[in-house]
Amino acid sequence: MPGLSKSFDPQSVEWRRVTDPDCREYKVDFEYSLLGYDLAIGRLDMLLRYAAGRGHCRRHRHVASTLTMVLEGEQHLLELQPDGSIKPISRKKGDYALASPDALPHVECGGDEGGTILLSMTAPDGILFEYFDENMNNGWTLSIEQYIDAWNKRTPYGAVPQAAETTAG
Repeated sequence: MPGLSKSFDPQSVEWRRVTDPDCREYKVDFEYSLLGYDLAIGRLDMLLRYAAGRGHCRRHRHVASTLTMVLEGEQHLLELQPDGSIKPISRKKGDYALASPDALPHVECGGDEGGTILLSMTAPDGILFEYFDENMNNGWTLSIEQYIDAWNKRTPYGAVPQAAETTAG
């Protein structure tokens, strides 16, 4: 069971930054850190830090069961409901949430001062997330193996695969 970090202290882990200047709807600007994983049981632990000024991560849904804990700042979600409505969710430092597998699609961001969250995901089939284009279509998934491979190659995880870029075109 590889553990990459002995701490979840935001000051002592290695961070990787992701931005997307092509996203015009909101500011994709976040950092992430891989804390550890266990491929045999399908678990991955990571930190995610939103940039100040409501930096967002990409449009997605959690396929894995996910524990979320807000360590610093805030986390705000706009969750797409089955009837097409949007449910706003706000969490502050110290808040904890547990989402079952196959959570609803959403966009999320930090507060005005940003935010840092701990994510602990369990994915027995290995799939962590499903990402979506700007119309919440053309989904593609990200597995634990793909996440780890991207971490080792120092490339952002969850990037649009070539086939999805062509279809989303």
